[in-house]
Amino acid sequence: MSMLTAALPPPRSTDRLLKFQIPEMVFGLDSLAEAGFCAGRLGARRPFVVTDAGLIEAGWVAELLHHLREVGLSPQVWTGVTPNTKDHEIAAGHERYVESGADVIIGIGGGSVLDAAKGIAILSGNGGSIHDYAGVDRVQKPIPPLLMIPSTAGTGSDVSQFCIVTDTAKSVKMTIMGRSIVPDISLTDPRLLTTMPHDLAAATGLDALTHAVEAFVSLGHNPLADGHALSAARLVANALRRNVESPGDEKARLWMAQASLEAGLAFSNSILGATHAMSHQVGGLLDLPHGVINGVLLPHVIRFNATVVPERFAALAHAMGLPVDGVPDGVAAEMLADFVQDLAASVGAPRRLGSLGVTSADVVRMSATAIEDACLATNPRPADIDDIASIFHESL
Repeated sequence: MSMLTAALPPPRSTDRLLKFQIPEMVFGLDSLAEAGFCAGRLGARRPFVVTDAGLIEAGWVAELLHHLREVGLSPQVWTGVTPNTKDHEIAAGHERYVESGADVIIGIGGGSVLDAAKGIAILSGNGGSIHDYAGVDRVQKPIPPLLMIPSTAGTGSDVSQFCIVTDTAKSVKMTIMGRSIVPDISLTDPRLLTTMPHDLAAATGLDALTHAVEAFVSLGHNPLADGHALSAARLVANALRRNVESPGDEKARLWMAQASLEAGLAFSNSILGATHAMSHQVGGLLDLPHGVINGVLLPHVIRFNATVVPERFAALAHAMGLPVDGVPDGVAAEMLADFVQDLAASVGAPRRLGSLGVTSADVVRMSATAIEDACLATNPRPADIDDIASIFHESL
């Protein structure tokens, strides 16, 4: 029996209808060379490339444009994206998209870039303001084809049904969710991970781990997603520290790229939980790195949720190589929480939200908005505003 199979808890009986939606996936070293053919299969003539200054400086956009042009395409480039995608950036990108007469939308970059590409696509097909689509299944009309090329190992946006956008007037992050925004093609070339700064490699890796953990224990978890979640957790446990400390370690890069992809497949189809519902509020209020916030919050949320699904956390601990054979599930869950906390600290993440500038005065506001976040609906343990506030205070 494989370690992965052994880590799975006994299957539960269910009569639920399961759906598992994924894009076409192209994965492997040097796969960026396939971008032109991928765009062509989507009908591109004037693809709209969404990216940021960092990817241009790293040289990846120039390489992408070369591959697009060598198959006869005429790409248009837009770079107006900053970390934690803003509502006004999506409005500006949509305006540029319309002016350019472009067709297929290509996002190349981290999660903010890919979410911006999705946001532009939503407005292009549906009109209005990006605020109109916050929530679940509010994107009703078709959107332009999407080709997503991640440059970080953690976002999962390249395969997911999520788009996260900051409402700058309210200083909160909006969750836009729906199967209509799952990209058409995801192209992952692990070479792109070599130019991530150490702090970004750490933050995005912690995001991938949070995706895997929350997907596996989510109320929406299912047998089709469970294997991907456990595999992603195992890969992060083995490769994150190596990838941060040694970006030239090819095996670690491949493992983290795969972890990001598999965690994305898992959470897109199982949804998430309280960690993300809370992290979105911190990031929206203070414009902080999403993965770092997750790394601080996740151990506390594991402890909160372990009272109702300790066996799920025990399975995760086993998959990640923790010595939990013969250990009670509740103890294994606590060991997992400690491991996550130590792993985050080992790659430079703080142990407390207070180190990121969060204060007790922020808790009331963030708790009130967190309970409205769509991710909280699938948290395995019901959480009201007092529960969320308590976790925030514990994390300070």
